[in-house]
Amino acid sequence: MSRQQPEQQAPPVQRLRIRYAKRGRLRFTSHRDFSRAFERAVFRARVPMAYSSGFNPHPRISYAGAAPTGSASEAEYLEIGLAQVVDPADVHAQLEEALPDGLDVLQVVDATVPLGTPSTGLADLLQASRWVIGPLAVPTDVAQECVAAFLAEESVVVERMTKKGLREFDCRAAVLRLAAVPGDGDTPGVRLDLVLRHTVPAVRPDDVLTGISRLTDLDPGPAPLLTRTQQGPLDEDTGEVGDPFAG
Repeated sequence: MSRQQPEQQAPPVQRLRIRYAKRGRLRFTSHRDFSRAFERAVFRARVPMAYSSGFNPHPRISYAGAAPTGSASEAEYLEIGLAQVVDPADVHAQLEEALPDGLDVLQVVDATVPLGTPSTGLADLLQASRWVIGPLAVPTDVAQECVAAFLAEESVVVERMTKKGLREFDCRAAVLRLAAVPGDGDTPGVRLDLVLRHTVPAVRPDDVLTGISRLTDLDPGPAPLLTRTQQGPLDEDTGEVGDPFAG
């Protein structure tokens, strides 16, 4: 007996791109946990999702550039495919209501393009990230000296445990900009302002902190907060991180 072929689903009629934040204790949510929470949220919000074809259809959700577990972020992105055309503002409000506090929808934009028109994938637009690390438990002048020593190196090799075991890689090559910024009355304590190019293997802000510490004996204190403030296209001339929703 021939096996019955799965039903073929219609392609999405609309695509929405979503920027969201991971804040507070929710920064410890893993990517897998977030994806489950988001799928439950679109179901509760009755967002008219398009589904993949096959024997186990899944809602059409594409994740890109997720931050490491434990880091906060104001610039996480995903794309959803819909079976009906909706108002992005309505989806924004529905998802904001359905997601827990700390997983906060910041922006929803229509990314639908006419049939046959080339489209840049969301992942291709996420070329670099800007991070803030800290506050650090060191004086500003010490942090600035350590940053200068790190930037003077052509290569700084660090190790990190990955799914494929312990891996060694250069964390210096991905650093486009790094500065130690003194705090003020509202935000005391020195912070590192870091722009990282997205590479393979990915270099994370904690890798850079590890590289600085090994090179200079910097002691940043217990578990400084890592916060992604921007993620998007990279201007190669200025080193600035742009808005993936612009244009």
